[in-house]
Amino acid sequence: MSGFLKRVFKSPDVAGDADAEREFDIRLVFALGNPGPEYAGNRRNVGFWVVNRLAKKHRLDFSTKTGTFAVAEGEIAGRRVAVARTRTFNNDSGKAVWALVKKLNIDHAREILVVCDHLDLPAGRVRIRRKGGGGGQKGMSDIIRVLKTEDFPRVRVGIGRPVVRGEPSWEPEHVASWVLSDPPPDEKAVLDAGVERAVEAIECALAQGIEAAMNVYNRDDGGISE
Repeated sequence: MSGFLKRVFKSPDVAGDADAEREFDIRLVFALGNPGPEYAGNRRNVGFWVVNRLAKKHRLDFSTKTGTFAVAEGEIAGRRVAVARTRTFNNDSGKAVWALVKKLNIDHAREILVVCDHLDLPAGRVRIRRKGGGGGQKGMSDIIRVLKTEDFPRVRVGIGRPVVRGEPSWEPEHVASWVLSDPPPDEKAVLDAGVERAVEAIECALAQGIEAAMNVYNRDDGGISE
């Protein structure tokens, strides 16, 4: 059993954690989304777009598939890494992450980089965080629930909020319709630029660490305006 699997069952408040300030190498890049061709172009699946482009760029093939995940393994930025998509629905993504933790013998949650969409960022904007809550993304919240920690990095690609009668909406029916629909061509072009930027951010994080990626990609908006 990996050290991480053992730690999952420890109290998160154990004092003197030697890992508190340690920088971990990323071993798994995991994307949230919904499986199946009917969802492929949805805003919700922008995380899938990112890992698909990352894998293609580095000639990695999603050749290993189970009921919960598809994974490609190979070398990016000079290090061995697994790139995966959930094959559960978005809201049940913790199941896929847990299966990959066991398969890859992950030692710490900080070795997992999660890639997802985010409603509260403008379309195409990329932001990296070391840790944090679910931010309204139920798949992210499920991963936190399963791993029993928020202490893992994530790359978020903005999809913006739906606008109803000229105002951003938080109504569940509006949000559900928005995330589960395909963007029009002009918005798709903006999201594609964000996807490319997210790929570059992940490559930077793999090569130089999360802090370096944050310093570059959280300060520069890539030309995307609010």
